[in-house]
Amino acid sequence: MGNESGTWIMYGLPEDDPECIHNFDEMAALISRVGFLPLFRNEIEGFSVEEYAAPHYWWTGDPERDPWEWRKEAARSREMAYGKFFGGKAGMISLDWLQTFLSFRRNGCDFEDLWYAGQVQFRQKKVMDCLSGVSEMPGWQIRRDAGFGKGGEKNFEGTMTSLQNMLFVVISDFRQKKNKFGLDYGWEVSVYSRPEEVWGEAFVNESYRVPSSRAGAEIYEWMCKLYPDVKEGQLKSMFGN
Repeated sequence: MGNESGTWIMYGLPEDDPECIHNFDEMAALISRVGFLPLFRNEIEGFSVEEYAAPHYWWTGDPERDPWEWRKEAARSREMAYGKFFGGKAGMISLDWLQTFLSFRRNGCDFEDLWYAGQVQFRQKKVMDCLSGVSEMPGWQIRRDAGFGKGGEKNFEGTMTSLQNMLFVVISDFRQKKNKFGLDYGWEVSVYSRPEEVWGEAFVNESYRVPSSRAGAEIYEWMCKLYPDVKEGQLKSMFGN
């Protein structure tokens, strides 16, 4: 997605291009093949869902053809992780690569280890406390219960993005609020979960068997294989050191 002379432009492929993806299943197959992929175009050419999809279907609301709608299926499917994992931008990670990312991004530690080592912020701890012992929680409720807002903690969005980047939190659904009569209203909002709640403690703990340095090297090596012209600075910007 780019801005040309004040107009937002979506990049992508013609519908009849053999590499064009047309529905969620084709996107899921692409992510399974590539391993992990941001939703929108970025500094690494070809490394996004946007560049594989037909541009004119974005934000049409068509659940079959609109890539913006596919992200909801991605979050709910449990076949992949969805969240802001790529330099603060949203995207998907296949289950085949998720443990590698868990090891790399968590540096082989659970959240409590990092908290006691003084490597995470108090506001991040408050969010994680809200998610402890529950399967999921909508963002508006986390914001309220963790004390963000007027007179309280600041930078809720940045805090949630940082926790997703460290893979302590994923987006597991999108859902409307309910009014006092139990009826849905308003825009759909992100629902968050700990990966342990989505894929199980055993799955997450297994990731710690791989040293984080090796996990990071595997991600970088795979990217260099897929995108031979990628620069080290681009990799650091997208994935971290």
